[in-house]
Amino acid sequence: MDPKNLNRLLTIGWVVALTLLLVLACRVWPNARKNEVKIPESDWAKLMLVLRSVDRDYVDPIDQKAVTEQILPDILAKLDPHSLYLPPVEMEEAEQDLQGGFDGIGIQFNVPNDTAVVTHVIAGGPSEKAGLLSGDRILQVDDRVIAGTKTPQDTMVRLMKGKRGTQVMIHVKREGVKDPIQFPITRGVIPVNSVDVAFMLDDTTGYIKLSKFAKSTYLEFLKAALGLREKGMRRLVFDLRDNTGGYLDQALMLSNEFLEKGDLIVYMEGRNRPRSDVFADGKGSCRDIELAVLINEGSASSSEIFAGAMQDNDRATLYGLRSFGKGLVQEPLFFSDGSGIRLTVARYHTPSGRCIQKPYGEDYGYDIYERYLHGEMTSVDSIKVNDTLKFETRAGRTVYGGGGIIPDVFVPLDTTHYTEFLGKCNRQSLQVKFANQVADRHRSTLREIRDLPALNRFLDGLDLKRDFLAYAATQGVVPGPGDWNVSGDVILVQVRALVGRNTPMNDEAFYPIYLTIDNVIDAVMKKE
Repeated sequence: MDPKNLNRLLTIGWVVALTLLLVLACRVWPNARKNEVKIPESDWAKLMLVLRSVDRDYVDPIDQKAVTEQILPDILAKLDPHSLYLPPVEMEEAEQDLQGGFDGIGIQFNVPNDTAVVTHVIAGGPSEKAGLLSGDRILQVDDRVIAGTKTPQDTMVRLMKGKRGTQVMIHVKREGVKDPIQFPITRGVIPVNSVDVAFMLDDTTGYIKLSKFAKSTYLEFLKAALGLREKGMRRLVFDLRDNTGGYLDQALMLSNEFLEKGDLIVYMEGRNRPRSDVFADGKGSCRDIELAVLINEGSASSSEIFAGAMQDNDRATLYGLRSFGKGLVQEPLFFSDGSGIRLTVARYHTPSGRCIQKPYGEDYGYDIYERYLHGEMTSVDSIKVNDTLKFETRAGRTVYGGGGIIPDVFVPLDTTHYTEFLGKCNRQSLQVKFANQVADRHRSTLREIRDLPALNRFLDGLDLKRDFLAYAATQGVVPGPGDWNVSGDVILVQVRALVGRNTPMNDEAFYPIYLTIDNVIDAVMKKE
């Protein structure tokens, strides 16, 4: 056969074979492209199509609630570090922490040696009415044994909390009483104060420690400030260290107390939130008070709004360490099942125009650690500033945005008293454990102490140095040559303050003693 005809026949054969294969393929896989779905003109459409397809066609039954609870935190976490989803239990706890009260029995306790020991019974609360005393050891809550069972402390708290009006049975071991005592306690509303303490540092200088910006913060502050004014306060040391923030409106009202009419407090702006400026009305009650504000790496959000307003208006002197750096505004959305989200909707800016939000990325959660690592906590020269984010206060002083608020007076971490002995004591919480032992031995006396002079007289009558060193030795911790000369005074002040917390004064005993070794307070008080 002619080679040309042969090639022609082979070509025709291949075409016929391929055609047959295509026909066969269409019969075998008749729906190969049938399931192609056109994506509507919406950025969220693909996600909705995937969920709908899973719901309709997945091989096994889908627990929609479980899947939803798993994916919502991940979705919001991709946006920024502060947008978050809170399931019902966490939402309730978060709201309670800021509402200024919760339902419970009204005690404070710690857990040395796997047993909850009551350190403070809140005056007027359900536990005081039932007869609980500081020093009582809680053995059992209802039917749940919690002593010696390695029960986590947060679990103990949840067992004692509950709806007001409900009853819980608390079983305790009391010193001097052979058998356990049962206390039926009806839960009630327990106030949660955001002002930890307010007292006079000297004849004219008041001190207020604010732990959070809760629903009741503004009213608590006004009451505390009025009490200090009556004692002669003309200067206020306002401690916002480790205050992680809270309600924005409380920070605005507090700022208003110190600023003149027309002073800008803050402005907020977002993609779907037009710029909103907040100004002082000039009616504040503390406009004549000299102000020092204490901040550190744990001061965030509402704390930074207040500190930024004071700094940019040249209203206060800021002392301490660079603040956390949270300049995002979260708006809550509550769901009917008790869960909710907090979604970032805007950025806030201090009066000079700064947004102090620090950059967020994979290392966001390690920023504080990096600050320690690079020496920022001990040297002002180690603070990294962005020269492209330079602003000016009303008086023309230079301030920086883009990563927290830098204090006017940098006060480094105090390392002058550090020794390896002190480090070991801190790591093992020996000061706390020893103070609990002292309190246990003198519980009846401590319950009767109502003022600092009486507390100091009592503590001066103890040989705390001898007893602490003996206790530390039983824990395998012994000071090296010269260690006690360097660290001893600090340890003894810590112990005295912790013992003071076991009196009815609680923090009103702790802070006046503990702040005597606070180098930030020293820096404030040395300023003339």
